Amino acid sequence: MLRQFELVEKVKAYDPSADEDLLNRAYVFSVKAHGSQLRASGDPYFSHPIEVAGILTDLKLDDETIATAILHDTLEDTVATPEEVEALFGKNVARLVDGVTKLSRIEAQTESERAAENFRKFLLAMSDDIRVLLVKLADRLHNMRTLHFIKDPEKRKRIARETMDIYAPLAERIGMYEFMDEMKQVSFRELEPEAYQSITTRLERLRAAGGDQLTRISTEIKDVLGSHGVDADVAGREKRPFSIWRKMQERHIPFEQLSDVIAFRVIVDKPDDCYRALGVIHQRWPMVPGRFKDFISTPKRNGYRSLHTTIIHGDHMRVEIQIRTRGMHEQAEMGLAAHWAYKQDENARASERYPWLSDLLEILDQAGSPEELMENAKLGLYQDQVFCFTPKGELIQLPRGATPVDFAYAVHSKIGETTVGAKVNGRVVPLRTALANGDQVEILRSARQQPDATWESFVVTAKARAAIRRFIRHKEHEEQSALGERLLADIIKRLDVKLGESAIDDALKRLGLHDRQDLVLGLAAHRIEDDAVIDALLPGRILNARAKRRAKRNPKAKLSIKGLTPGVSVHLAQCCSPIPGDRIIGIRRQSGSIDVHTIDCSTLADADGREWLDLGWGDDNDGAVVRLSAVLRNETGSLATMTGVLAKQGANIVNMRTHHRDRDFHTFVVDVEVDNLAHLTNIIGALRATDAVTSVERMKA
Repeated sequence: MLRQFELVEKVKAYDPSADEDLLNRAYVFSVKAHGSQLRASGDPYFSHPIEVAGILTDLKLDDETIATAILHDTLEDTVATPEEVEALFGKNVARLVDGVTKLSRIEAQTESERAAENFRKFLLAMSDDIRVLLVKLADRLHNMRTLHFIKDPEKRKRIARETMDIYAPLAERIGMYEFMDEMKQVSFRELEPEAYQSITTRLERLRAAGGDQLTRISTEIKDVLGSHGVDADVAGREKRPFSIWRKMQERHIPFEQLSDVIAFRVIVDKPDDCYRALGVIHQRWPMVPGRFKDFISTPKRNGYRSLHTTIIHGDHMRVEIQIRTRGMHEQAEMGLAAHWAYKQDENARASERYPWLSDLLEILDQAGSPEELMENAKLGLYQDQVFCFTPKGELIQLPRGATPVDFAYAVHSKIGETTVGAKVNGRVVPLRTALANGDQVEILRSARQQPDATWESFVVTAKARAAIRRFIRHKEHEEQSALGERLLADIIKRLDVKLGESAIDDALKRLGLHDRQDLVLGLAAHRIEDDAVIDALLPGRILNARAKRRAKRNPKAKLSIKGLTPGVSVHLAQCCSPIPGDRIIGIRRQSGSIDVHTIDCSTLADADGREWLDLGWGDDNDGAVVRLSAVLRNETGSLATMTGVLAKQGANIVNMRTHHRDRDFHTFVVDVEVDNLAHLTNIIGALRATDAVTSVERMKA
């Protein structure tokens, strides 16, 4: 652990103007605040924030960021308050510390909800100042270095999975590949211990068999370049176990068939020298087709620039080579921290400088649940990219497998929402077509178009998926609201008095609802019964139309069936839901009770060996609930038309849900109360007579 004066000296060495007093105060405050707290390793807890600060000094970050690292756990794990931190260290440091601090002890939330809320807060803080991310990544890196001290294996796996899913991709997004590699390496060792050990053992054997292979090949590459007048530094390295394992998984091959397990970096002075070195290398050794990538002319979104190629060296051994300038190498090693990007314009929000962060914030805004937020955030962070172009030549980077719909949303959300078709390289293609590197994509639009729910099945970008899901939720909300308004209007119509202007507001108070929208949505979802609304509108006067109708027929009658022994227990079978008017039979259970089925019920084939009874309906029955499947046109007012027909036919809606939806038609399952088969026949005939309903059928389970 760095001692106080050592930490200050490291910062002053690269930033003589650093506030030495700020760093000293932060160091002392952290030591006192954490007091006798211990880590899982048994070390004093304050050693952790000091080590995090040490990691950031290696990146040569400013004094406020170093102070934030020293203080980053004080708000969460000690009695220190935000007000105290601001008073002692200023608004900037207090804001950064608060951004890094996790939301802790959130009551009545699941683990996934707590994780999502932590990530949500982290994203918002990071969007204001990217230094929050730098501190958080250093914090996570040190935690991963000490992960093995945690005794609970499930906790270690949870931390490793979170690191692999969220923090390693974030490090990659800002070009901090050393952080990313180390975090992935430790996570891999924890999540796949057998695979890690197997690959490590095989690498040791390969190293022993090949001797000093890295030095030999490095020297040979350097000599070949030098003979052609290209001055370069060449260094070789073995690929890390996780990188090897991922390639084995992607290519579905064993370790023995994986040939490119070593890689070399060629560092030159100027960009021109990169291409000269590439030409020399390709003249000396054959390249592997399809393995050349030019990230200098087309940098990655995180600013990474380099030439990548794979050659066949010696006895058919594949060797990967990366060629870059010293400046590009510094960017590749330190990423965003290499440029101190946040100092270039301290007033500019981080989300304005980093488009991928803007995309994450949009995902955050559109997510409908904690699980959806985390799912879409992970999708938004991973990148195995293809590069496509707009008709004007603007470069759009997308994940592999992206479609024209993903492309449209990447350009702008409004373009995605109004997409009706696409041309790729001048040819009209289906919207689910996977794009390839270099494709020119033209999006065909219509102001009348809306996102299609089926798009969700083939889009791959988190931005597109989140936007489509948000539209579907909004559409369903509108439909439920329209249905609820229709049901409410039907209830009011059934009353025999004219309601006053304040009746609805008073009813909302009695029902404990916030506003009219809560009421109509509750009615549509069948969370609020008609009787409750009637009683809230007219207290003390419950007008239950169903009960009233039954009382007029025969207050004592419940179920009248001919052919039964008086007093026997009777059940209407749910498999076929018989209603008065259906031809019915009875099947006697072992208990002696009778199950009543329709004569065409499919389950009767399994009733062999049991007693069958010839039954018929009596004269007095209360009616029953029947289930209908109705296919409606996807047009404004279709749902209201159907509910209006049901109301006019005297059929009370008991429940309704959306069964299926696509571009042109929506299918609803509707449970309604009917008097008898004749009543049901009239209802179905009336529904089929409307233009809004394309088909309606009685459903039997």
